[in-house]
Amino acid sequence: MPTRYYIRLPDPANARGDDADLGFRSHAAEGFAEELQQALRDGTLFERWRTKQQDPDDVDPALGATDPEARVTGQQNDLHVDLEVITRLPSALLRQRMALLAGHGWQLRDVASA
Repeated sequence: MPTRYYIRLPDPANARGDDADLGFRSHAAEGFAEELQQALRDGTLFERWRTKQQDPDDVDPALGATDPEARVTGQQNDLHVDLEVITRLPSALLRQRMALLAGHGWQLRDVASA
């Protein structure tokens, strides 16, 4: 069953992960939404992260799960960006992807069934 997550980027300019190669590149709500949607739908971001680990073969492959039907929309509101995510992935994987993309520059505002 899919879950709906409401995420806020309070300061989009600083919503970048610790590794510039993995973090958000966008500056607009639609771009943030597209990048997150791609990170949930395919394993490209996970694979880039995995290859940077000390022992990539020891990384649990379950962390690379994807949801090809994940949907993300973004909306600019004053100075922050709101993202609405609908996915079947567990919240732990969504949090992992958001940490890679935005570092600590995001907030989970609410969760509901989709």
